[in-house]
Amino acid sequence: MIIKLLIEAGDMKPGPAISQKLGPLGINIGKVIQDVNSATSGFKGMKVPVELDVNAKTKKFEVKVSSPPVSELIKKEIGIEKASGEQGKLKVGNLAIEQIIKIAKIKHQDMLARDLKAAVKTVIGSCASLGVLVENEEPKRVEEQIVSGKYSREISEGKTEASQEKLAKLKEIFEKIRTEQEAVIKKEEEQKAAEEAEKVEKKEKPEEAEKAEEKKEKPEQAKKAEEKK
Repeated sequence: MIIKLLIEAGDMKPGPAISQKLGPLGINIGKVIQDVNSATSGFKGMKVPVELDVNAKTKKFEVKVSSPPVSELIKKEIGIEKASGEQGKLKVGNLAIEQIIKIAKIKHQDMLARDLKAAVKTVIGSCASLGVLVENEEPKRVEEQIVSGKYSREISEGKTEASQEKLAKLKEIFEKIRTEQEAVIKKEEEQKAAEEAEKVEKKEKPEEAEKAEEKKEKPEQAKKAEEKK
């Protein structure tokens, strides 16, 4: 029997979901967790697909670890935990084409991509959904460049290491982009706060006007009452 799991590499823990899947099989859950954590320790910090091939009769099992999803490899390469929630305007990283090729080579066998170039384009597509730039460009633009022949040498040679100078430059450019993003977000937050304050002020003004009118009416009512006497 094959049991499929998606776990935090090197940090699988007992819980209801695990017990529900493994408990009925009568296997040693503690031993499963120990073996899985040992087998996935090299991918620590990422979510990793794991298959358990369980023999229901003997209660023995084998652990098969697949490489992490492309999105996890991209986040690991950048050094982030979460992707952008607003890919269109909020970027979370800037990768070199060599880093993209490295991820593509890791995942190529798991993909339906016919060759490394197609695998590279698939990884770049994932960068778009995560809010990650490639070579300082929007991923869609880089895909177009690859089709037109740019980066052909790097892909054909399977280059997976960018120079430290290049990586430093990419990081420097991204820090400028990050600063600009933060300024835009701050401005939007200030504008939103101002709009909320304006709404509150408009709501309070009619109440103040009503109270003033009441004060004005009271002396007049008292005057009329006096005249009647």
